[in-house]
Amino acid sequence: MTPVDYRGQTTLVTGASAGIGVAFARELARRGSHLVLVARRADRLEALAAELTAAHGVRVTALPLDLSRPAAGRALAEQVDHRGLEVTSLINNAGFGTHGPFHREDPRRLTEEINVNVANLVDTSRAFIERLRDAGTGVLVNVASIGAYQPAPNMAVYAATKAFVLSFTEALWYESLGTGLRVLTLSPGATSTEFFDVLGSQEVDRGQGRQTPQQVVATAMKALDRRNPPPSAVSGRLNALLSHSARFFSRRRAVTMMGAITARAN
Repeated sequence: MTPVDYRGQTTLVTGASAGIGVAFARELARRGSHLVLVARRADRLEALAAELTAAHGVRVTALPLDLSRPAAGRALAEQVDHRGLEVTSLINNAGFGTHGPFHREDPRRLTEEINVNVANLVDTSRAFIERLRDAGTGVLVNVASIGAYQPAPNMAVYAATKAFVLSFTEALWYESLGTGLRVLTLSPGATSTEFFDVLGSQEVDRGQGRQTPQQVVATAMKALDRRNPPPSAVSGRLNALLSHSARFFSRRRAVTMMGAITARAN
């Protein structure tokens, strides 16, 4: 495959108001891509849009939208079409986690988590993938987590949603071979973002060994820049080792070890 030329492309980034989403937006703008930024917080999107336009001369459109609502992907596509924008790349970065024993979790919050992490990631991917394949020049990146590689007691729903993202996106990678569209699952480990604020855990957020959003995005861009991009990439050598180590243990042992880790965050 030929290298991706982001100049003149239009990339839609969800979860673009903080963390990894902001880092993606800045890197893509630096490479010359126009942007469509999506998140709930309009003020942050507009500030970032102004920053990137001034710094790189790209067109940046802010689209405030709550991705926890049903069928948000189709609503997003309608807004994009209404504005006459031609999206050629997509970064599905929006997502959040919950923490605690499943039987104590707030059912409404769990529904929102599944909507953002799974249902609307699928809905958004489906709403845009045909036009991405037709363009044949861009990328589709779905952000998972190293939690995708093993069950996580006390974060049961979060890890399950990310396991879905990993499986789903790797399948799309295969289906998209030969189209010119590069598909990648990106799996960060602990990253210095607002994730832990939303998670509501004091013990997990120690700040030790966490990557920066810029490092995570650099992992994605390096994978996408390869002549034959892989279906998935784990950010950080230690995270890659941890994500694949579960295969060497029995299922019982893997779940027990992960449970001991997440229990310390209670």
